[in-house]
Amino acid sequence: MPAEIHPSAVVEPEVELGPGVRIGPLCYVGAGVVLGEGTELVAQATVLGPTRIGRYNRLFPHATLGAPPQDKTHRGEATELVVGDDNVFREQTTVHRGTTKGTRVTRIGSRCLFMVGAHVAHDCTIEDDVVMTNLATLGGHVHVERNVVCGGLAAVAQFVRLGRGCFLAGGALVERDVPPFMIAAGDRARVRALNAIGLSRMGVPEPSRRALERAFRMLYRARQPLLVALAAVRAELAGDVYVAELVDFLTARVKDE
Repeated sequence: MPAEIHPSAVVEPEVELGPGVRIGPLCYVGAGVVLGEGTELVAQATVLGPTRIGRYNRLFPHATLGAPPQDKTHRGEATELVVGDDNVFREQTTVHRGTTKGTRVTRIGSRCLFMVGAHVAHDCTIEDDVVMTNLATLGGHVHVERNVVCGGLAAVAQFVRLGRGCFLAGGALVERDVPPFMIAAGDRARVRALNAIGLSRMGVPEPSRRALERAFRMLYRARQPLLVALAAVRAELAGDVYVAELVDFLTARVKDE
């Protein structure tokens, strides 16, 4: 199936369009862009290159992907944005390319939802099945693991890591890594609870959910130094693969600090 391009859209010659691509009214697709099979730019969306977008993505009006990074040291180097499959970018979402100071690539996985006004800065890595709610913002070099949900107006500082399955409450201001499977909230955000609803939606077995609840209480309610609490959790619960993931994440963070 050939690509469909609305007469009012502008598509530069150096663009690669997969089968079934649809480019709606008043869209702009710049040189160096690759749009995979079935991807749709609904209307008034912009994609700048170098950018590679996979299959069956949807870009809504005023979404802008692949713009240069907001970094004062950027001098127009050929950095890149790479996007997987089946993502949705709602109105006014912005995603910027990488920098030479970072990985040179901003990378987004598959099956993610970026709601109105979400922003992904340069050199971020976003894994699969992530949701960024309205006006959630990531600073540069942030790593977002699978199944993370960022609530509305949440703001994440540069170089922060969001562990798998964590949840940022609306308005959270995040300056430190958030461990897997936890809920973080507040200004400056800290861990408040286990993300029980998220674990259920992820299909985590009930025994593992109970083990994670026990680990949460040992780590965040027992009023012990983190290293002491980690040793206790490791001794009692690390046979559970989800608890082991949590312990490994926190151990690596302690070493980095």
